[in-house]
Amino acid sequence: MTPGARIQAAIEVSGEIAKNPDSVDKVIAAYFKRRRYAGSKDRRSVNERVYGVLRKRARLEWWIIRTGSHDTPTERMFVIADLALSEKLHAGDISALFSGQRHCPQPLDETEDGLAQALAGRPLNHHDEMPDWVSLEYPQWMDGLLKVAFGENLASEMNAMNQPAPLDLRVNTIKSSFEQAVDKLHQENIQTTACPWSPLALRVSGNVKMGGISAYRDGLVEIQDEGSQLLAMMCDARPGLNVVDFCAGAGGKTLALAATMTQQGTLDGSLTACDIFSRRLSRIKPRLERAGIRDVTLKVLSAQNDPWITENTATADRVLLDVPCSATGTWRRNPEARWRLLPDELDELIVTQQTILDQASTMVKPGGWLIYATCSVLHPENEDQINRFVQHNDDFTVIDAAAVWRQCIGDIKAPLSGPFIRLSPATTQTDGFFCAILQRKVLP
Repeated sequence: MTPGARIQAAIEVSGEIAKNPDSVDKVIAAYFKRRRYAGSKDRRSVNERVYGVLRKRARLEWWIIRTGSHDTPTERMFVIADLALSEKLHAGDISALFSGQRHCPQPLDETEDGLAQALAGRPLNHHDEMPDWVSLEYPQWMDGLLKVAFGENLASEMNAMNQPAPLDLRVNTIKSSFEQAVDKLHQENIQTTACPWSPLALRVSGNVKMGGISAYRDGLVEIQDEGSQLLAMMCDARPGLNVVDFCAGAGGKTLALAATMTQQGTLDGSLTACDIFSRRLSRIKPRLERAGIRDVTLKVLSAQNDPWITENTATADRVLLDVPCSATGTWRRNPEARWRLLPDELDELIVTQQTILDQASTMVKPGGWLIYATCSVLHPENEDQINRFVQHNDDFTVIDAAAVWRQCIGDIKAPLSGPFIRLSPATTQTDGFFCAILQRKVLP
């Protein structure tokens, strides 16, 4: 593909992302599946352009509107602005890319040409009149929420949130030791470093597709962000316990829980993975098989008042609730998500979280733990939810997460926010996560 053709592909992909609820990776994969002539360098160039525009979208839009070019910029305008502001191309150079020749974008119209000229020599990142939500790349309506969440650390946290996420692996102790996994990956020219928090986490160097790596195919390692690994460890899911992963999704934490409950290749205790979406839950099956895990029960729940919950009242030693949330902690991986989330959707998620908390808590036996987790950084989904729940359920008490951290993870100082665990790209180099651990009181 020519440079101009790569620009056109990025514009087309960006347009599809705006209309498609799928992740950017899925949209790009589907786009190139229909265009198999594109080489790896072409795909990489388009991928970098698309993600780059998403990570600079607020600043690019601010500059476009400031020039008077358009109140609602087109995808072409975003790319033109990116070429001018990020790559410092002059209007003539941009016009050459928009040649209208085979597979290249159509020539600039008068407004677009004026935009390219107006942005020449402008700085993308610095202007005294830029508000925080523009310079730090988040929706204006979330300004107050994020300032409450991060306070004086807002800039460092949001800058870290706007960087690409690394690839983390969890060593599957059912099939491998930490050292064996490192050696196997090294034999396949995969360089890794030990992560700072989880004793089972490896961070991969460079851009690696794990699907073709035998250490992954054979189940020695599993793709899982270090923060997600820590949440699973905080459950203290030991052999012999009855554990429920109530919102299991595709099963990343289920796999981690099963590994800590397995002795001599056999799951010791009971582990149930639940979800209301059968298709999502079914994706766990090949992952369990690859990891060498058997005897995990998969349970599809009805959206409301599932009788299985009632049948299992006060039976579980551990109930993990990784509830549906705004996913603001995953913006490094999914930069488009910050622009898709709407205030009404956040309000609906908060209600859903409350419902799940109330329902799932009934399954916890006296002395058992309820582990509430989100991949959100927002207080209404985290601290506020726990405070509400405890106020209305006096048979539960919050356990100090520092003690659980020492018990389950070790002597490394825990990243705490009061009695809760808070992870973020800037403070822990993980995705953003929240974790609260509650214990059901043993009545006299």
